[in-house]
Amino acid sequence: MNREWSLEKLYRGYDDPKFAEDEKAVDEMLKEYEALAADLSGDPKEILVKAVRLNRDLTLKADTLFSFAQLNQSVNTSDAAATAVIGRLSRKLSAAAAPRTALVQYISSLEDLQSVIDSDPLLKEHEFFLQNIQEDAKYTLSPEVEKAISLYEISGSSAWSDLQGFLTSTVPVEYNGQTTNLSDIRNKAYDPDPAVRKSAYEAELKAYDRIKDGIAFALNSIKMEVISHCQLRGYESPLDETLKNAHMKRETLDALMGAIEEYLPKFWEYMKAKGRLLGYENGLPFYEMFAPLEGNDAVYTAEDAKEYLVKLFSGFDAEETEMIARAFDEAWIDFYPHDGKVGGAFCAPVMALKESRVLTNFGGTLGDVVTLAHELGHAFHNHCLRDNSVLNQDVSMPVAETASTFNEVVAMNAAIAAEKDPAARRALIESQLMDANQIICDIYSRYLFETAVFENRENEFLFADRLCELMTEAQKKAYGDGLDHTYLHPYMWACKSHYYSGHLSFYNFPYAFGGLFARGLYAKYLQDGPSFVPLYKKLLKATGTTTVEGAALVAGIDLTDINFWRSSLQILADEIDEFIGLCK
Repeated sequence: MNREWSLEKLYRGYDDPKFAEDEKAVDEMLKEYEALAADLSGDPKEILVKAVRLNRDLTLKADTLFSFAQLNQSVNTSDAAATAVIGRLSRKLSAAAAPRTALVQYISSLEDLQSVIDSDPLLKEHEFFLQNIQEDAKYTLSPEVEKAISLYEISGSSAWSDLQGFLTSTVPVEYNGQTTNLSDIRNKAYDPDPAVRKSAYEAELKAYDRIKDGIAFALNSIKMEVISHCQLRGYESPLDETLKNAHMKRETLDALMGAIEEYLPKFWEYMKAKGRLLGYENGLPFYEMFAPLEGNDAVYTAEDAKEYLVKLFSGFDAEETEMIARAFDEAWIDFYPHDGKVGGAFCAPVMALKESRVLTNFGGTLGDVVTLAHELGHAFHNHCLRDNSVLNQDVSMPVAETASTFNEVVAMNAAIAAEKDPAARRALIESQLMDANQIICDIYSRYLFETAVFENRENEFLFADRLCELMTEAQKKAYGDGLDHTYLHPYMWACKSHYYSGHLSFYNFPYAFGGLFARGLYAKYLQDGPSFVPLYKKLLKATGTTTVEGAALVAGIDLTDINFWRSSLQILADEIDEFIGLCK
């Protein structure tokens, strides 16, 4: 089994003739796009059909080229060829901003768009896509301005984002007389030795101190760009823009956050119980958040992870099981940390192949196996969308975390159910609560922090020390007395790449949404049995063609009802009570 993923199905390299052919095809489609936008006279149906076909084909071809370069860059942030290709493609596609804007304005001017959509099967297939264009037109500027924005983003937010990724992936970390990287040092938070966990935490903070100013400038520049764009376009705030782009109601977010705030003290009880178990009386130090408990010391190889996940999901769905086996057998996964590789984990769809590629920094713990299950859940979501038009595969942030977290719950609940030894069972429950604590308390702290950054950035430049201050304030509110306030993580803003996007603000609450939505869906699976699985796959497929609330209705769920979120949180509260009981 390969340690690294293979991209040869895309291209053999940047000198592959197919790469040059596809880049030339993008150039030709961009010319067609400009020609279409220059003459929008004639039958609206014919114009829209041409526009949809061109958008579809251009999106697929550009995604193929970008996927190859960006995936290469993610495992080698010093890859000069990848950086050059990404820059060149970005500049080329910036030319599409003006004609796209002209088409958006044309679509918004159609008085009876629905009747035009109903008159053609291709347009009907892309109904949600076209209706969103008409809605987005309210926030679209002139073609000339949109083109200018697209051009300066290349050397603006995109470049600042690259800087954050480069600094955090290449900064040398001094540890025990040797030099390592942040991905490796952050993995030591799971080490069974408490002395290692604490010393790694201290080494990590020292490393951020060396690169904090560059990352602070990156964050300030990106957030100011977002604020300026929101003001130009007429959004009430960056959060308003995020919700509209996510096709999610503010009532849903308020219900979610309201329920989380009610249940925060329950998670503080969990952290204090874990702290006492580890010998701490003033709450849990941050560096002990991921401390494994006795009984949870199994070590897994990548081959073990494959065997475990294939066996596990064979009891859920044959289609997903087959896809998981393919991911291991056909080199979809890049497993291990190394210098120059980005930290964390992600799953990227490769639409041209109807496959995905998964990056992890696998360390051999059960948590790493669960992370694989999580990312393969994303891959299964992509699999369910694969036969949609590429224009109907753009899933909004909140529902994007549904299948991944569902897989996590399946994996962990199976492990807990099979364990009879009280100490081992306690360790497994704690492992699940540790992850749940991330999507509740940690995500809430990130949401508070990003809200504070946007509130302050317009009137002041937030230097690194100020950002650390905002982060610790957010952590104190979110973690309460569950954490020892002497040992927080003031640099959490520096290592989370989700803050560093000019187009995706507030990529935090979707994790809480996905975690709790998935638990509600899992409860329905336990209740309905195998009959739930086709409904689940139908819901995942629908996420590309309906709103967040509309997708939930496929399963009969009202997301604006706070009681739904309370019921999902209560599942976790019951686990916390069991864990505290086992601690005694």
